[in-house]
Amino acid sequence: MDVKNIIKNLHPLEIKVLLNYSQNDELTSEKLQKELDYKEGHANQAFSWLGGKELVAVVKRTPHTFYEITDLGRKYAKDGTPDERIISFVKANGAKTLPEIAAGAGIEQKDVGSAFGQLSKDGVLKMNAEKKAEYTGVELPARISLAKALFDRAAASDNGLLDNAALSADEQKVIATSAKKRGAADSPFKIIERETVVYKLTENSAAVAEGLKNAGITGNEIGELSTKMLASGEWKNSVFRGYNISIPPARMIPGRTNPYVQFLEHVKDKLCSLGFQEYDGPLVETEFWNGDALFMPQFHAARDIHDVYRIKNPTHAKMIEEPWLSNVAEAHKNGGKTGSRGWNYDFDHEFTRRLVLRSQGTVLSAHQLHSAEIPGKYFGIARCFRYDKVDATHLSDFYQTEGIVLGDDVNLRTLLGFLEMFAKEIAGATEVKYVPGYFPFTEPSVEVHIKHPVLGWFELGGAGIFRPEVTKSMGVDVPVLAWGMGIDRMALMALGLNDLRELFCENIEEVRLRKAKF
Repeated sequence: MDVKNIIKNLHPLEIKVLLNYSQNDELTSEKLQKELDYKEGHANQAFSWLGGKELVAVVKRTPHTFYEITDLGRKYAKDGTPDERIISFVKANGAKTLPEIAAGAGIEQKDVGSAFGQLSKDGVLKMNAEKKAEYTGVELPARISLAKALFDRAAASDNGLLDNAALSADEQKVIATSAKKRGAADSPFKIIERETVVYKLTENSAAVAEGLKNAGITGNEIGELSTKMLASGEWKNSVFRGYNISIPPARMIPGRTNPYVQFLEHVKDKLCSLGFQEYDGPLVETEFWNGDALFMPQFHAARDIHDVYRIKNPTHAKMIEEPWLSNVAEAHKNGGKTGSRGWNYDFDHEFTRRLVLRSQGTVLSAHQLHSAEIPGKYFGIARCFRYDKVDATHLSDFYQTEGIVLGDDVNLRTLLGFLEMFAKEIAGATEVKYVPGYFPFTEPSVEVHIKHPVLGWFELGGAGIFRPEVTKSMGVDVPVLAWGMGIDRMALMALGLNDLRELFCENIEEVRLRKAKF
């Protein structure tokens, strides 16, 4: 054992314990508070530090139960218990109904009911033929006087505590019916369970204590120089604690934005700088906006409950806005005024009001269409929910960035230019390819794929030109480009990650090491 090194790292709280006690002494927090004038926290800290240096050891643990009087208990001590007040009121006023007793004695009806039930069991009160409680003249049970004495004793004590070990068996039985561990506001007593821990100094402590004495260390050394000491000159005659300059300083951790949040803000800034306006919407949507308004047939496989999370309560919205509901219903049924033949089925007006968690960001575009400026450019970052197997490139709770561009002059080439910008400038991909795709609401449709250095090729998102069944139903008669990109997947490339789950890592140290490339 390196005594000199231990002495260098001792705190005054530890030093005083080592110098004032021997191995035969049983030490507790209460003993240090009383004899060394420590606060409870200081005493516990001293034991913790000494235990870490193997200079003290726990020799005994003794559990204790205390009863702490509450505000309600103090009221009982001052005004009397419900039992006492009910009996006094009935004695003075004769037989009364329970509501009359509650009003006359100033007691809540629920307390009168429970107290009367017990008093009737004791034979003190009874209900007469007129359904009134009357006093029987029977001697009051001992529990009433015992309870009163317990309230008075606790209220008169300095800390409001009664030690269970100091109570008689009858007192313990009575107080147990008036005490709770939690929710004690409606109970006269609160149960407090504590543990007395007894420590003893170990054999190593003797050598350390001897070293302290030889070095002239008392534990009263000053650890901090104050302005007052400088002004008075007190420091000149004081002994200062030594400082261990080899101890590393406390780590300073400045706050900063989460890298993924930085990436989302970067995407927003990029699109806003290109003249896009941002839109948003609720997480809970109707089947109408989540699918019907996008010309997705109500019998489409993606509408199955295993793909979309349904809301349990309430299950349906009260109504859908007009004329959009009628326009979309006609488009599904026979094409309406869109020039299409539709899906040729009877549109279900009950199903369309069903509430679901937003399963795709394109719902934001559907909402925006009927109020959009022409020409115009819009985008949104949407949190979506879809039943899926979670792996490196799939999550059941994910983000998409959505966008639409409206105008007479926009076309597929314009759209491909936007997709390339997303893939290269935002995601940071170097290899990009386009694959023909199918979506019920766009024609033509395209998927954009990028190559990840570890995961290989994966789909970044889908895009296309909205079908007339979507746009004309919302009063728009110009081409509308639309895309929906997995912004989580873009972040994989931008942040140099290999698994989507790392975006939501609970290891704060690992998150701090990430650096965005923007």
